[in-house]
Amino acid sequence: MEKISTAVTYLILIIFGLTMVIPFIWMLSTALMTQSEFNKQETLFIPKEEYFVWNNNGDEKRILLVMEKEETSIVHILDENLEIIEEYKEVPSSQIEHVYHKPSFEFSNFVKAFKKVPFALYFKNTIYVSVLSLIGVLITSLLAAYAFARMEFRGRDFFFFLFLSMMMVPQPIYMISSYVLLDKLNWLDTYNALIIPWTANIFTIFLFRQHFKALPKELFDAASIDGCSTFGMLWRIVVPLSKPIIATASIFSLISSWNSFMWPLVMINRPELRVLQVGLSYFNQEASTQTTLLMAASTFSIVPILILFFFAQKQIIASYARTGLKD
Repeated sequence: MEKISTAVTYLILIIFGLTMVIPFIWMLSTALMTQSEFNKQETLFIPKEEYFVWNNNGDEKRILLVMEKEETSIVHILDENLEIIEEYKEVPSSQIEHVYHKPSFEFSNFVKAFKKVPFALYFKNTIYVSVLSLIGVLITSLLAAYAFARMEFRGRDFFFFLFLSMMMVPQPIYMISSYVLLDKLNWLDTYNALIIPWTANIFTIFLFRQHFKALPKELFDAASIDGCSTFGMLWRIVVPLSKPIIATASIFSLISSWNSFMWPLVMINRPELRVLQVGLSYFNQEASTQTTLLMAASTFSIVPILILFFFAQKQIIASYARTGLKD
């Protein structure tokens, strides 16, 4: 029975894993197709190249087949860039060849998508905002979590649970009040609006606080006897013992900043300050009919986060293994 239970568990995990991975595989495969291949809807996952050629006594020209007859066919003649240079030309059907290759990978879609709008600027803005927000989150969270976990002051638990209650408030509810406040501070359309409000994160404070409470009290007592200051305990004892949880919080913060869409869309109007997700939205409007380019842009937009996660996954697993979430 135990083997059957284990097999069923792994089967369920595999099914859910495939459910999560298949959309990404479809996005990547679509990004490697030509637009004509995607429009035909003949394949979902394996890009294939299929087109017609007019072979006029050795002179081959790429064509689009409009109408096929027994002796003559109506075609559009294409140039090297697959642009139509001659429409509705009648050619002998015997001179039309059907070219079929499988698979084909159009890596040029990534280059075309990257150059179509200033994605380099969007990446630069996103990295700048994400890194500065992360630095702010780590500083405020370490200080606040240490105070809530290891320091005694009146109203400590009340303020902590008040902070936790804010996690239940959806962002759209405080979006208008935040907009008015940032307008009064003259921070709209500046980096301040993208960075400063997100330098404090309640979930990160909660995560750090639970980890700090799980650390042995004897360490702090010994440090206090040796004359270590409060900040010294935080820097010399808590931080070195909290590297896995800091890595986990950093990943969560970077992913949140990288995927941020609604906040920068509302607070920023200048094109030169657009972050990646907002830029991707504008690109969607400009290239709405070019699905392959949209998938290419979506692919290289999430690749940095995937790489970051794979490098830090050991630290994330270690943080869950070591962190006690008991009060």
